[in-house]
Amino acid sequence: MGAEANPIAAPLAHVVRNRIAGATGVAGLKRLSGGASQETWSFDAITSGDPVQLILRRAPGGERAPSATAVPLETEARLIGLAGGVGVPVPTVRHILAPEDGLGHGFIMNRIAGETIARKILRDDEYANARPKLARQCGEILARLHNIDKASLPPLRTSPARAEIEQYLGVYKAHGHPHPVFDLALRWLKENAPPESTDHTLVHGDFRNGNLMIGPDGVRAVLDWELAHIGDPMEDLGWICVNSWRFGNIDQPVGGFGAREDMFEGYEAAGGAKVDPARVKFWEVLGTLKWGIMCTIMVTAFKSGADRSVERATIGRRSSETEIDLLRLLAPRAKEA
Repeated sequence: MGAEANPIAAPLAHVVRNRIAGATGVAGLKRLSGGASQETWSFDAITSGDPVQLILRRAPGGERAPSATAVPLETEARLIGLAGGVGVPVPTVRHILAPEDGLGHGFIMNRIAGETIARKILRDDEYANARPKLARQCGEILARLHNIDKASLPPLRTSPARAEIEQYLGVYKAHGHPHPVFDLALRWLKENAPPESTDHTLVHGDFRNGNLMIGPDGVRAVLDWELAHIGDPMEDLGWICVNSWRFGNIDQPVGGFGAREDMFEGYEAAGGAKVDPARVKFWEVLGTLKWGIMCTIMVTAFKSGADRSVERATIGRRSSETEIDLLRLLAPRAKEA
């Protein structure tokens, strides 16, 4: 769709002229395919010199839908600013949309060059030198993120381990698809949940392949902060180790590109708390279960006719993969037999 035919082109150009120094308009406006819950638009701000490469992250149709887990885009923009202030690589936020902008809820940020597609990051020669560094870089980044002063944070939900278990138990029971392995995992999680006294920090909530912008030099930006909350910092360390985010490189637990030990060393060296491997495993199990339950939700959407896309059906079938992953985590000796 050309910028002339796009209904957001004119109001966006108006915003850019008023918010980006020297900008006279926009060019190359196109919607990107990434981002399941928010709109992501790529465009350039036209200036007398080099164009300014930008991204518009916007609520679908500009309208914010109520969510029990996703933070408002305005909050997401504030978190990105706070993270950048402590050395987390993030895009610079240029403007948070206001009602008078006529674009709804969202924000404009710099566009960072790099790759988010795991298949390319894990296999292309272009990233061969970066791959050995990524696990440690992820640990360093998470340490900085978890050290953000909680007093500086905007309002966020608090979700300790037991609350997460109860939330996904409710979702699992609601969709009506029994999975004995999920029942086993839920029992194990209840028996092994971290104590309520666990220190809580800011948690990204979706720190994994797909939400990391990678270049030949390593991690360039942490994206998609919509699931941020207050919780156990070990949650982020466990989530990136979920087998589904390794994309076939199962012998590289951290995102398919590195070892847990490298991530843990980077985390502690950058000022993170001492890593508790048992808690990290708990969150890896819970993360695996969460993704499995999400996959069954896709099945429900497909069967009900709410979304008859092939993508929904295909993702739904992946719940069986998570059952295998859970058995490998909960019964590791069976893997060795």
